[in-house]
Amino acid sequence: MLKITDLHKTFNPGTVNAKVALDGLNLSLADGDFVTVIGGNGAGKSTLLNAISGVWKPDYGTIEIDGVDVTNMPEHKRAAYLGRVFQDPMKGTSPDMEIAENLAIAARRGTKRRLVWGVRKAEREEYRRLLADLELGLEDRLSTKVGLLSGGQRQAVTLLMATLQRPKLLLLDEHTAALDPKTAAKVLELTDRIVSEHHLTTLMITHNMRDAIAHGNRLIMMDEGHVAVDISGEEKQKLTVEDLLSLFAKASGSEFTDDRTILS
Repeated sequence: MLKITDLHKTFNPGTVNAKVALDGLNLSLADGDFVTVIGGNGAGKSTLLNAISGVWKPDYGTIEIDGVDVTNMPEHKRAAYLGRVFQDPMKGTSPDMEIAENLAIAARRGTKRRLVWGVRKAEREEYRRLLADLELGLEDRLSTKVGLLSGGQRQAVTLLMATLQRPKLLLLDEHTAALDPKTAAKVLELTDRIVSEHHLTTLMITHNMRDAIAHGNRLIMMDEGHVAVDISGEEKQKLTVEDLLSLFAKASGSEFTDDRTILS
């Protein structure tokens, strides 16, 4: 479903501020893979997601989604293949629009627009059913403006919006990092359920090693713009944080030193 070959990206090339963000990265995801991505600050995690999304054009290498080469495809066109949830709960929704209106925009993504009623009665009933599955009491608040929701509620709505059209690839960019532990656990529980129910191929960046181990069927650890550790199956199920740090040290030749990740 995703094939990345020899991907390179350097910011500010040829200057004293040059920064190699992706350095010959290779990565393939099978249909239905749920891959957690972890790594220190500056390892290239968010740059990877931005390259897949089309925010950055790579200097070299190719990106294919479901057999389609999207490397040079503009961001708005490749959006039809992708769903994305950001770290900031304020992104991904329109705060001054109702929950139902936000969901309607997501449901119409990639379709031609016509002059019709914004949200039809049948759609409201469908949105009510989908929101009820979140178990957050939002099914009775369809007319509430999204900007009035808590961070966790907003991330849950954003997650629902990102998956309404069943994207080829779901990108989760530390989507629980800004939430308190209890709310983060709820959003991760919803993530597992939605990804499993709809068999979504998923890349989830996290700064939390325990979350990276507990969720998904595969874990990759990035270092200096490439994949240093790639673990799946039974090996991942038996993994501990100590094991992961040891594997990283062996693969990279250095200790993992990102305090934010280690302390989480």
